[in-house]
Amino acid sequence: MGMSYLESHPDENGYFGKFGGSFIPPVLEQPFADITKAYEEIKNSPKFLEELKYVRKHYQGRPTPISFAKNLTAHCGGAKIYLKREDLNHTGAHKLNHCMAEVILAKHLGKKKVIAETGAGQHGVALATASAYFGLECEIHMGEVDIAKEHPNVVRMKILGANVIPATHGLKTLKEAVDSAFESYLKDPENSIYCIGSVVGPHPFPMMVRDFQSVIGFESKEQFAEHEEKLPDNVVACIGGGSNAMGIFAGFIDDKDVNLYGVEPMGRGEKLGEHAASLTYGEEGVMHGFNSIMLKDDKGEPAPVYSIGSGIDYPSVGPEQAHLKEIGRTQVGLCNDEETVDAFYKLSQLEGIIPALESAHAVGFAMKLAKTLPSDKTILVNLSGRGDKDIDFVVDNHPIPNAKF
Repeated sequence: MGMSYLESHPDENGYFGKFGGSFIPPVLEQPFADITKAYEEIKNSPKFLEELKYVRKHYQGRPTPISFAKNLTAHCGGAKIYLKREDLNHTGAHKLNHCMAEVILAKHLGKKKVIAETGAGQHGVALATASAYFGLECEIHMGEVDIAKEHPNVVRMKILGANVIPATHGLKTLKEAVDSAFESYLKDPENSIYCIGSVVGPHPFPMMVRDFQSVIGFESKEQFAEHEEKLPDNVVACIGGGSNAMGIFAGFIDDKDVNLYGVEPMGRGEKLGEHAASLTYGEEGVMHGFNSIMLKDDKGEPAPVYSIGSGIDYPSVGPEQAHLKEIGRTQVGLCNDEETVDAFYKLSQLEGIIPALESAHAVGFAMKLAKTLPSDKTILVNLSGRGDKDIDFVVDNHPIPNAKF
């Protein structure tokens, strides 16, 4: 019997097919080699696995449940919609799955400080939480636009003890936050570690973050059988960098009868700068230390992007997501701002669950997909985060509907 997909990807140089790799300055080559070596040493270590298992069960609140969205299903008609409730994870999103593990790795390497970027603030909150738990210094870089938009998460990070540094150049959103965080890390790679917030960046981070997030998929596979006594027909997750998607896809990637949909933000339209649909409209290119599919301007540089979801307005995508699309294992769905806000309110008023705007993209696509399928088919949505952080922004810009639908 051959190796599973996860065992055989990436290769030893961090490539998923032609995507991935490590395109970094010479000064970072040794620190990243040290991270790779440390991860390979500890990932199968009984001590590390036991510590991670304890933290996930007794601190994070795992396993998170799967809920049947019966009212949303009835409203849409067609396929049954289920939700993997990562919004019930401590800190309110899937990000803590890899943040706790990355900070354990940082301690193993003897680092004193963790540095990261954040878009919607969920990764920043999760890393600040993990840093508080394990006693490390935490520095979070966030675009000035996102700081204003995601104010509740900024406050949470500061309360947790993190130093929040605004990225004030360019569009002042997620890409610029990554630029700023990398610059800070370059100043002191000896004492700090860059804890990347998605399945992006140079090797080994796309692999590491996927492995840490795969708990979502493995839990889901076991749990879904309790509801339907079979695998889901379709699995749906939003994609910016793609960590929550890779997390849930990991459990089903070798099950060829399960359709995997990564949902990109269509934003306000097809014009460049009005969306962040990298896999749909992008082309091969290198940014932030890895080769993948990216949106480019007329000079070949990363293009300006936009999404109502701050956590997914990124001009590239994780290399594994690019690879899975290229080999035909995943399909790309699209959800625009209007559909996202509609899904945000419908899930809230029909199910009593307020989703993150990023996750609402997946819900919005699932609602469209459900209507095209018969009632004996199923859709499992990774509800990757809760919407506490988004409620002020949404209601200020999109009035609350008067009644249930």
